Amino acid sequence: MTQRSLSRDEVRAVDRRAIEEYGMPGVVLMENAGRGAAELLVELGIDGPVVICAGKGNNGGDGFVIARHLENRGFAVRVLLFCDPNDLRGDAAINYRIIKKAGTPINLFPAQFEGDDIDRLLADADWIVDALLGSGVAREPFATVIRHINSAGKKVFAIDLPSGLDCDTGEAPGECVRANHTATFVARKVGFDNEAAGEWIGTVHVIDIGVPRAMLE
Repeated sequence: MTQRSLSRDEVRAVDRRAIEEYGMPGVVLMENAGRGAAELLVELGIDGPVVICAGKGNNGGDGFVIARHLENRGFAVRVLLFCDPNDLRGDAAINYRIIKKAGTPINLFPAQFEGDDIDRLLADADWIVDALLGSGVAREPFATVIRHINSAGKKVFAIDLPSGLDCDTGEAPGECVRANHTATFVARKVGFDNEAAGEWIGTVHVIDIGVPRAMLE
């Protein structure tokens, strides 16, 4: 089935209906998304540490799942978490507790931090995984983090869409992650069809998260 591009509201409706009407737990959808993204990253080739920059939402939760699956495959991973772990909720909190218990290297960044600390932790990365935001304007501290990601000179792998990109317009109203590859879930986003988005999204890969085909049709 060829799935048309979806808007932000349509993607949210897919998640909601999968959970409410089809009884799929949200944590299962997150597991499928993160595992699919991790498998894609392995296929693209990993030759060094993978640094996952995570925020407090479900995008960050996807990043925690990716970290676990990459570690299971023997790759060096570290997580840079740009929020208080106590602010994590729901499925993201579940997956954070798993990697914390498993001993995954996690660096916590409070609201105020030194940019040099970020640069140091990105310096040896083969890939930087952008799991900061879902969609919308990148406000502080994320705008600063994005600037450091873009200036690191590393390969960047964005989860669902580059942080700072508007899902529906494909425009970046502020700071935006410049990705080499974007692993987007369920379907392309309508904003990707804007030529201007090409500067940010790189090569787009659609990841199946197990939503029933009947629902998408």
